[in-house]
Amino acid sequence: QVQFVESGGGLVQTGGSLRLSCAASERTFSSYTMGWFRQAPGKEREFVAGILWNSGATSYRDSVKGRFTISRDNAKNTVYLQMNSLKPEDTAVYYCSQSKPGIFYIATVTSAYEYWGQGTQVTVSS
Repeated sequence: QVQFVESGGGLVQTGGSLRLSCAASERTFSSYTMGWFRQAPGKEREFVAGILWNSGATSYRDSVKGRFTISRDNAKNTVYLQMNSLKPEDTAVYYCSQSKPGIFYIATVTSAYEYWGQGTQVTVSS
């Protein structure tokens, strides 16, 4: 079973930047998409950004467009999330996950993903 380890979270001030990393223990070629999600206290887990392993095509939730950038390094089985111009509302635990077999697009719902990492906390102070 593939495992994901997220890192790079921390405490930053409004307007600051962080770069999250998601390292996979192996590459499961039946999976087509990697996604970043986040969950704030008392809220449901929500889609942040996704990337197709092969083409590198990306998708973002509206509130992070222009501020966040998802990328991948296929050789390292690692996906990144560069977060700039951070806002207090970005505060959450950030998770990465891979799409289930047969999902050949960037899905935005958690039910389309499997094998979640432990998450990394991002806190943006005002």
